[in-house]
Amino acid sequence: MTTPVCTSASKAASPATQTLPYPSFSSYVKARQPVLLRTARSLTANPSDAEDLLQTALAKTYVAWERIEDHRALDGYVRRALLNTRTSQWRKRRVDEFACDELPEPEPVPGRDDPAEQQALHDAMWRAIMRLPARQRAMVVLRYYEDLSEVQTAEVLGVSVGTVKSAVSRALGKLREDAELALVR
Repeated sequence: MTTPVCTSASKAASPATQTLPYPSFSSYVKARQPVLLRTARSLTANPSDAEDLLQTALAKTYVAWERIEDHRALDGYVRRALLNTRTSQWRKRRVDEFACDELPEPEPVPGRDDPAEQQALHDAMWRAIMRLPARQRAMVVLRYYEDLSEVQTAEVLGVSVGTVKSAVSRALGKLREDAELALVR
């Protein structure tokens, strides 16, 4: 005949006889869990993390259940436990930044990354293009802004491919010599 070593352990094993020490805690959790879970979700980005956060805060509340005098203020207590737990998690987070001798970012190129300088260059380029003769301007715009081939540009304008090549070449030469573009570059 076997005799149980611990009678409380054998009683805990049978779910029919198991009772919670705080039945009011169980009813509180059942009634307020959806509202408290929404609060936890507002503190985290991941729904699974929110559930874990709520479970941790409820465990802390369960441990302090006897010390809580005013059970009408339980929501505030649990919310404070949620916030404190989340703050502790945030403070303990792992930071993957290490000090090193070289910066991992490339050195910025002057004028390339500054939007104001890019806009100034863009405006100067359009002013220079507007100073070209109409035929050269049309060919440069079709060729480089509309990204048409020389053949397509010739078809659109009704000229030969050789005319497009020579006119674009002369236009690019004028743009290279433009004084305003030289100042912006």
